[in-house]
Amino acid sequence: MFQKNDENYIYELVSKNIKRLREQKGLTQNQLAEKMGYSTQFISNIESKKNHQTFSLGTLWRIALVLDIDVALLFEDSKNSDEE
Repeated sequence: MFQKNDENYIYELVSKNIKRLREQKGLTQNQLAEKMGYSTQFISNIESKKNHQTFSLGTLWRIALVLDIDVALLFEDSKNSDEE
C-alpha cells in the first residue's frame, strides 16, 4: 500500500473501496460497467493493484449512484477497506 504522502495513495484507497462495495452489492465489474455506461476494462483498471487508472470526480459520483452509497464512503480509510 502506498504511503499517505504519495498521491497514488488516494487512488489505491478509492480503488479498494470501489471493489469492496461493489462486491458487497453483489455486482460484477461487468454489471457495474454496464449500469454506468463504461467499459468493463475501465472498471477493471480502476480496481487494479498494478495499473492505477485515474478517474474523475464525476466517475466517482456515478459509481456511488449505481452502488446506492454516499460518495464519501469511497474515501473511507478504515481497516475494513484493507481486507482482501
